[in-house]
This record gives sequence, structure tokens and C-alpha cells, in this order.
Amino acid sequence: MTENVCPCGSGYSYSSCCGRFIDQGVLPETAEQLMRSRYTAFTQANEAYLLASWHESTRPVALGFDADEAVTWVGLRIDRVEAGGVQDDRGVVCFVARSRWGGGRVRRLHECSRFVREQGRWFYVDGDVRA
Repeated sequence: MTENVCPCGSGYSYSSCCGRFIDQGVLPETAEQLMRSRYTAFTQANEAYLLASWHESTRPVALGFDADEAVTWVGLRIDRVEAGGVQDDRGVVCFVARSRWGGGRVRRLHECSRFVREQGRWFYVDGDVRA
């Protein structure tokens, strides 16, 4: 039996990709790894992981996943990565995430997300959304 491919689009199995971070508590080494794992957490509506990986300066109290408004995430494309490597303390990841709301048309979210690493741990800070 073949294990499921990770939703982040890496082509790797979930357990060897984002599952390491979400389920096993391994810390992402790069901003891109955190970005991919956060996308995967959105596909799971995993509010706990999303909030824990969100920087305290911009973190909301809750995300308010609404069970009545079904969202299906259908793909992630990383367009650009600036810094955010194992030796960096800041990084930017620009991406397009596609989703389907309530079975309707596919929508695209274009964002350049900012990340910061503090005490060896990467956090999502905020992002600029493009129309």
C-alpha cells in the first residue's frame, strides 16, 4: 500500500514531509518548510498547529474554521522564496494556494508571506495578499 502524497505538493509522502512537523513535532528548518506545513494544516483545518506556528505579535485568538462553510484546498504552488534558509532569521515565501468553497469555483490566494525565526523556531508573521 502506498502512503498518501503530502498535500503541500512536494511529491513526498505526508509522513516524510509535513507530517514530521504537524504530527511529530519536528521543527521546520526553513521558512518554506513552515509555509508548506501551514498549507497542509489548512487542508486539515488544524487550528492548533496553525496558531502555534503563528508569531505572537500577529497571532489571532482563533481562526474560526466554520463547519458550515466547507473549504477544500486543492493545490499549492511556491513562486518565490527570499532568504528563510537554515542560516537566516527572516524569510519571504510567495505562493498561490487554490481552494474550493462550498463546492463552487476554485479560488486562488496569491500571497507573499513573511516569516521570522526566533530561538531556532520559524514563525509565520503576516503576508501581502495580491488580487
